[in-house]
Amino acid sequence: MPLALLALAIGAFGIGTTEFVIMGLLPEVADDFQVSIPTAGLLVTGYALGVVLGAPLMTVLGTKVPRKRMLMVLMGFFIVGNVLSALAPVFGLMLAGRVVASLAQGAFFGIGSVIAADLVAPGKKAGAIAMMFTGLTVANVVGVPLGTLIGQSIGWRATFLAVAGLGVLGLAGIALLVPEQPRPEGVRLRHEVAAFRNVQVLLAMAMTVLGFGGVFASITYIAPMMTEVAGFADASVTWLLVLFGLGMVGGNLIGGKYADRALMPLLYVSLGALALMLALFTFTAHHKLAAAVTIVLVGGLGSATVPPLQKRVLDQASGAPTLASAVNIGAFNLGNALAAWLGGVVIAAGLGFTAPNWVGALLAGSALALAVLSGALERRGVRRGSRVVAGSAMSVPAPVAAARQ
Repeated sequence: MPLALLALAIGAFGIGTTEFVIMGLLPEVADDFQVSIPTAGLLVTGYALGVVLGAPLMTVLGTKVPRKRMLMVLMGFFIVGNVLSALAPVFGLMLAGRVVASLAQGAFFGIGSVIAADLVAPGKKAGAIAMMFTGLTVANVVGVPLGTLIGQSIGWRATFLAVAGLGVLGLAGIALLVPEQPRPEGVRLRHEVAAFRNVQVLLAMAMTVLGFGGVFASITYIAPMMTEVAGFADASVTWLLVLFGLGMVGGNLIGGKYADRALMPLLYVSLGALALMLALFTFTAHHKLAAAVTIVLVGGLGSATVPPLQKRVLDQASGAPTLASAVNIGAFNLGNALAAWLGGVVIAAGLGFTAPNWVGALLAGSALALAVLSGALERRGVRRGSRVVAGSAMSVPAPVAAARQ
């Protein structure tokens, strides 16, 4: 594999770390700025909304400059945002830093995937893209727990400075190792936007918002939930995040394996099981071992929905997938923002640190309902098409039919 893929993977590792590490550091950040846990949760919401806006915006702007240069610009946003977060004297500036850093995420993975595929032979493109995304996966197993440990040991600001350092390393790797890329042809926005007229594309994106959003409603508040309810020590949050990351790795592998074989059945099972597991988390959160097992399962089931949902959007937007794919990355983060905010609302209402689990269960259950609706519409469309074909065959005039025989 080309060394350029390593540079892309390092960038992905840094982005994945900064997105998720805040969940393990919410109590420390809240204490430092003297804000409530729900208010600190806006750091998750703000980042997610930044990805929602940045994914399509940066993707379109990226068509105006060479791909390598655009990747370097995106890593610049990432570095500046994390440095601002680390040095912010007030909560509002840290929130602004999170938004600046988030603008890089969607376009980085979209443009990076194209570059990764161009670096290798046609038969190795999928493996090259997977290599880049390995950085994101490893971030959940190594980067997030390690960043949480650093933040709890020597201060959360050190974590964000370290993540900014990863951005510098990724930027240097891109500059030195990624070959020059031609400026891409301009995006035909009219053609790309037309994909959003397909109801199946909209349903798939709605499932994306609600499905993985269910995970974030719960996991955003994992630190206070596990320390205040389950009775874990603060240092144990690091290892609980490792378990969550391992669950995500396993779920992603399973989702990727079966998405091509049975996409809709996989969505039915994973979303249904996720809704059930999040509801059960309300009760298992009171017992250490049960809580740890539930965290693994929530990570696995949530991650198992990602490959089929992304593939569903690409399949339904065939012919114009570029913008739809970028917007779907934003849809994941829109769900994260919505869910993190709703989780904070129920905590602020005095319903306790386990209440976000019920929010997550309702969101995942709603995604399951949309999946069932999508499948039903698809089957009805197939049956209707079959009847049209059959009717057309039956209506062929006798002389023409005879001529065909």
